[in-house]
Amino acid sequence: MAKDKTNYVCNECGGTSPKWLGKCPSCGAWNTLIESVAESSAPTKNRFASLAKTAEVTVLANIEASDVERTPTGHDELDRVLGGGIVEGGVVLIGGDPGIGKSTLLLQALDSLQRSGQKTLYVTGEESGAQVALRSRRLGLEGSQVSVLAEIQLEKILATLDTTHPTVAVIDSIQTVYSDQLTSAPGSVAQVRECAAHLTRAAKASGTAIVLVGHVTKEGALAGPRVLEHMVDTVLYFEGDTHSSFRLIRAIKNRFGAVNEIGVFAMTEKGLKGVSNPSAIFLSQHSEPVPGSCVMVTLEGTRPMLVEIQALVDSGGPSPRRLSVGLDRDRLAMLLAVLHRHAGVACMDQDVFVNAVGGVRISEPAADLAVMLAITSSLRGKALPKGFIAFGEVGLAGEVRPAPRGQERLKEAAKLGFSVAVVPKANAPKKNDKAFEGLTIHGVDRIEDAMELARSLA
Repeated sequence: MAKDKTNYVCNECGGTSPKWLGKCPSCGAWNTLIESVAESSAPTKNRFASLAKTAEVTVLANIEASDVERTPTGHDELDRVLGGGIVEGGVVLIGGDPGIGKSTLLLQALDSLQRSGQKTLYVTGEESGAQVALRSRRLGLEGSQVSVLAEIQLEKILATLDTTHPTVAVIDSIQTVYSDQLTSAPGSVAQVRECAAHLTRAAKASGTAIVLVGHVTKEGALAGPRVLEHMVDTVLYFEGDTHSSFRLIRAIKNRFGAVNEIGVFAMTEKGLKGVSNPSAIFLSQHSEPVPGSCVMVTLEGTRPMLVEIQALVDSGGPSPRRLSVGLDRDRLAMLLAVLHRHAGVACMDQDVFVNAVGGVRISEPAADLAVMLAITSSLRGKALPKGFIAFGEVGLAGEVRPAPRGQERLKEAAKLGFSVAVVPKANAPKKNDKAFEGLTIHGVDRIEDAMELARSLA
């Protein structure tokens, strides 16, 4: 038999090359070319006919549009990340590490939708129907009427969607689906791209909401071409340590809601349960304040959340280490320089370790003030007072800049019983507000003022 001709396809842009190159000639990305079977040069009749719909040019003001209707999934945390629920004809891509709970959550959501009267379909390409049924029994979903199809051929899946017309369909996973139109193996760049395109078009044409489960690479990114994320309406990432009982779902892209929303779940014997008060997870249960600990209020989408920042400063060698978990390492180096220059706190010969408790990742600069106070507390060996919180961005000139939606952050802290807050002066309330009762708020303009205030309170 003649050997199949191969070419190399870019994992980022989908460009092709007849030989392997370190750098993609189309987009310039490095180490993204993957070997795949070259497609036949013979034209395939009407291969893209279902994707190319004719349309007329219309003036934007003349197009009728209304707010999209959402179908709640029965899981408040999942609905929060989706923007309120499943949208008719929407396509959701959810990725995460193996064993993190993607299939478990989606099976629970489909069961809740089915019990509320919605027609659902679970297409599994990685498990048999018996294995899915076994998991449903383990999750306590007795008597579940969710329809299950064990199939990986795209054409058969599309035919089933066309005949059953489900409200919500889950494809688990997109990397196992293949089309007869292509000769490459399931999971290849061409197969993933074409199968996702056909399923997306089917969702838009029929109104069925489709959820695609995607594998992730060892770097944590979704496997397959990057165009996969551009095709869909919503991209969700499942995060969390498989050894921990808590899981986070983060919205990276959402055409029907806010991005950077997170949902918090706890893994139990009966599946994933939503956590309504996630601040309790990210706060350590210290009976007394300890040095190197400072609580801040971060915003994840629309949700204010209290997170404990811990710092450990220890004597280092000739090359002191700077290590951060959950925070940007480069920003930590910058904050240490500001701390030295403007507050007179020198750590150039010390190892500095900073951690956001609970495995949460903080990307906003409002954590700057809390990180610097935690580092100073650890260096001096003196704990900050009980019930102390801080937030605010710190500039290179030593100024403390306001954080967005500061009033909501303070209300969340007051609600949870905190008593002392050090915040940017611009975020301090101008008048007495009953929402801040029991919370003494100190506004500061400069980092040296914040350090002096922390010393006086300790």
